[in-house]
Amino acid sequence: MVAVAVRIVHTVPMSNHKNDQQKTEMKAATQRSRVAEDANLTSRVVPVNRAPEGLDPKLDLPAGFIEFVRPLHEALTPRQQALVKRREVALAESNAGKLPDYLPVSEATTSAWRIELPQWCADQRNQMTGPADEADLVVKMLNSGAPGVMLDLEDSTANVWEHNQRGIKNILEALTGRLNYFDRKRDKTVEIGASNTVIFTRPRGLHLHQAGVLDGELLPASLFDVAMVAFQVDYGALKHPLCFYIPKSESAEEAVWWRDLFQMIAKAKGRPANAIKCMALVESHPMAFQMEEFAWNLREHILGLNLGRWDYMASLIHFNLANPKWVLPDRNTIPHNVAFFQNLRELIPEICHKHGMLAIGGMTALYPSREDAELNARALRVLAEDKKNESLSLMDGAWTGHPDQNEIAVAQFPAPNQLQKRPEKAEQHPDMRPLPTYVGKRTVPGTRAAIRTVIRYRNGVLNGKGASLLDGYMEDLATDRIYRLMIAQRMMHSEEVEILDKAGKAVRHTREFITRLFDEELERLLGEAPKENDQAGTARLRDARRMSEEMIHSGQFNPG
Repeated sequence: MVAVAVRIVHTVPMSNHKNDQQKTEMKAATQRSRVAEDANLTSRVVPVNRAPEGLDPKLDLPAGFIEFVRPLHEALTPRQQALVKRREVALAESNAGKLPDYLPVSEATTSAWRIELPQWCADQRNQMTGPADEADLVVKMLNSGAPGVMLDLEDSTANVWEHNQRGIKNILEALTGRLNYFDRKRDKTVEIGASNTVIFTRPRGLHLHQAGVLDGELLPASLFDVAMVAFQVDYGALKHPLCFYIPKSESAEEAVWWRDLFQMIAKAKGRPANAIKCMALVESHPMAFQMEEFAWNLREHILGLNLGRWDYMASLIHFNLANPKWVLPDRNTIPHNVAFFQNLRELIPEICHKHGMLAIGGMTALYPSREDAELNARALRVLAEDKKNESLSLMDGAWTGHPDQNEIAVAQFPAPNQLQKRPEKAEQHPDMRPLPTYVGKRTVPGTRAAIRTVIRYRNGVLNGKGASLLDGYMEDLATDRIYRLMIAQRMMHSEEVEILDKAGKAVRHTREFITRLFDEELERLLGEAPKENDQAGTARLRDARRMSEEMIHSGQFNPG
């Protein structure tokens, strides 16, 4: 996966062919140097997931898998590469002033098409989500009573081979009810109980790659994850069709890629073309303008759309990074019903219910605590308020990440779904970029908190964790991206936007100031670490600090 920093190169007209040739050669050399610099940084910070040295795919992967995946790779990898390139173009255009917008009218937006929602997923009032590589958590989620569970191979699972393979193994066993774990506190093995819970698998996003499976070639990580599950699963033991959650999409055209992947796999496995079902996350700013077209392209497979609001916030900042009016306040001072969320939150049910699909709300990041009664009460109160807002917005359900949240979340929704409800005066093309005016506070303590969080999150990644509970909030790649982008926009627009210290004095967010805050927060974290002689842990924390700042200064903000 390659993170692309937008660079503007200024050129001066030259008078003769020789100078033109020199100019071209110099530009090419500079570009090669920058590419090498970016590749080196990327390899140190967000490496491509690579199979272990010595792995023999034909012997060490399921028998027949390589023969199964190769035609998928040959047909779909070139298209995936083109789609990722188009994402880069769209981002560059947005930074140059051509912002994402709605598409022209089409059959997708004007015809009376509807999906036939199966009864087995008609109630999705709460979907619990968590990393697939933690067997105990997977079992706990499936035993929580939640109508749906999303097992994650993406943001909350570390993008390394060991964790990915453990996650796939757990998914396969969970889908057939065989997964269990040993509970040391109760000295017993806990198994999955009987339920009607719908299980979704979230593969890694279309922008990521898997190395070491096909000799010398990169596979789309999405293709690898879906193929590994679909190739191995015992279809006869499934209680409902195989279901996936599509992440990180940025255009309706990408839905065609997923449709073809699902249908090629179904054909190869001798199943009906529409055998695989899916939901899709709306978690990028361009996708907000193409939701109806995206769903149309997947109408044989899609069950609903989900507002992935933390990734959406990161994308919203990214696509408006050049605009000083979009410098957001401290993250935890932004209300859940802020206009740029609320407009999208109300549009998703209108589009979904128009076509018979479910509309699912987002994750509440503040976690309950069984040790801190005050935090627990606040977390459950915030949860109820958040989910009630989504219910009143006509969502059919929402996401949670802790078993203690399930009952409260489900209770906020009046019926198994609200498919028959649509707003009386639905706006077809609402403003997707209402400025965050008079919202929250922009403070130096907020910047410091962001820096502290990105260091700790990256330290978790270096320790094999895709998500970490920090100060009562479950933080994963999405919130890490939000904070890195917030820091970057405060630096970029420090002359135009005031960021106030505790005394109310504006503090310019220069590169030197940000570096100082990184140094101070690192020393604070080192001082809070266990006092035993853990040189490896200290080194990882220092690496996390360095990597996080490097990613900000080099413009690495793509999900990765």
